[in-house]
Amino acid sequence: MKKKVNLWLTFLICLFCTDLYAKHKVYDMTRFGIYPDTQIETSSLIQKVLDSIKLNTKDSEKKILRFAPGRYNFYDDNALKREYYISNHDQDNPKKVGIAIENMHNLILDGQGAEFIFHGRMLPISLIRSSDCQLKNFSIDFENPHIAQIKIIRNNIADGIIFEVAPWVHYRTSKDSLFEIYGNNWSACPSTGIAFEKDTKRIVYRTSDLQYSTKGIIEIAPRILKAPLWKDERLIPGTVIAMRTYHRPTPGIFLSQNKNTSIQNVKIHYAEGMGLLAQLCENITLNKFCVCLKGDNDPRYFTTQADATHFSGCKGKIISKNGLYENMMDDAINIHGTYLKIVKRLDDYTLIGRYMHEQSWGFKWGETGDKVQFIRSSTMDTVGYENQITAIYSHDKKKEKGSREFMIKLKNKIAPSINDYIDFGIENLTWTPEVVFSENIIRNNRARGALFSTPRKTVVEKNLFDHISGTAILLCGDCNGWYETGSCKNVIIRKNRFINALTSMFQFTNAIISIYPEIPDLQGQKGYFHGGKNKKIIITDNIFETFDIPILYAKSVNGLIFKNNKILKNTEYEPYHWNKKTVLLERVINATIKE
Repeated sequence: MKKKVNLWLTFLICLFCTDLYAKHKVYDMTRFGIYPDTQIETSSLIQKVLDSIKLNTKDSEKKILRFAPGRYNFYDDNALKREYYISNHDQDNPKKVGIAIENMHNLILDGQGAEFIFHGRMLPISLIRSSDCQLKNFSIDFENPHIAQIKIIRNNIADGIIFEVAPWVHYRTSKDSLFEIYGNNWSACPSTGIAFEKDTKRIVYRTSDLQYSTKGIIEIAPRILKAPLWKDERLIPGTVIAMRTYHRPTPGIFLSQNKNTSIQNVKIHYAEGMGLLAQLCENITLNKFCVCLKGDNDPRYFTTQADATHFSGCKGKIISKNGLYENMMDDAINIHGTYLKIVKRLDDYTLIGRYMHEQSWGFKWGETGDKVQFIRSSTMDTVGYENQITAIYSHDKKKEKGSREFMIKLKNKIAPSINDYIDFGIENLTWTPEVVFSENIIRNNRARGALFSTPRKTVVEKNLFDHISGTAILLCGDCNGWYETGSCKNVIIRKNRFINALTSMFQFTNAIISIYPEIPDLQGQKGYFHGGKNKKIIITDNIFETFDIPILYAKSVNGLIFKNNKILKNTEYEPYHWNKKTVLLERVINATIKE
């Protein structure tokens, strides 16, 4: 019977596939029983269409998967299951996936305004091992987000806090007498959160990450609860709080091992991890990709649980333009590679490297022919010389997927100073991208605005950074905590507008633009982490509208230009920052500073 159904589906695909401008085959989803505005589970139906297309078309043929406008439901009970190891996310498997596009080529998924609504805990869309594919014209949201929104009703330091729970939140009292939220196949007891101003949806001044206890919670009226142990005088009545955990199981869209990917006019309103996570991809273009609220009248104050977009170990060119990134629980964009820690030097040509962070392991790190370099963790100095991989194997698993350790063989002798009893990292220089981040709006979000860690040319221009609660732009580098590479050699930051960043203290928030590699032993450093011979970081023609003093902080840089920038002071908030200098430099040479 199953064989007959599949044959009938193949017949339908051949029958209803039309020619578009004599170049594309169009697959209208309504022809295959996939209609909007119904309660049917969509995931399995879409997968059958994708499987049949793969069997009945050539990779070179251009295909359009076209949806009718409207709402489509995806439920985790019947979702596809996949073993995915996703950078900077929780490495729990299997993942439940709504739409899994794997090993596809020349495919366009056109939602035509479709709303993809997910139920439970899911990865909405994956695009894996594919080339020349495009996602466009749809939105992603969850019916019941894993963040609880509440509003402060009364705050009495002696008696605790009384709050009202938003109408869409499912909640109960846990067996430990805590405030617990839940949904289909998930539950959580949040103990941290972000506070938003009621009218502006901006993060409340100097609140940063809230820490609280809901022990002994009491319901005093329907959806009105009292937390007697929650004490925080900053939370005035009317303040809206996104109560959350630090779990991040999946992004909204997961890209892995793809080439030439385009995402256009796609909106993500909520995801339990990043909005978009791309790893090991070559050439990605985002145009009008948004992680955003659903307009001015959206009752929610939050979007994603973590970054809006995140790129790990990619190469080629990453372009992000005309986007809106707002109210997420972390950065708008973060681009980096991953250092492996050298845990064993086997001989002069062979070593074992290990993924160190608990949320970044299990995926491919390099390939034969890739160029690499070594770095000493304590000083972040490069050591020895560039080398080349001649072979790389999983060391702790039989297969590459799920590995934490790799045996790496190199073309040339490893420098004698590199060993396994002092902390060293190895960096893949091949998988590093060129970046253009332009004409985007970033506003009202937690932590930082934009993070860049790539040695290739990076242009950040004509963006609006509006009320970023921490540093607006961070050039980082870390071989001690997250193990995120690497140094920035050629960066242009120009014609951006910054409005009142640094309203809270987060990590690396030394100034509005912070060049802040993590260097435990700065005094022992011999070189400079960012910049280099004939390389520069150029910050020019920007407008800084600020209530406080610090504009630029830089550490361990060779080659820095700061000029033709306009600084406008305002009184929206009280100045508070410990840094009382407009420009603060630590171990910086070849700098031109014109305030």
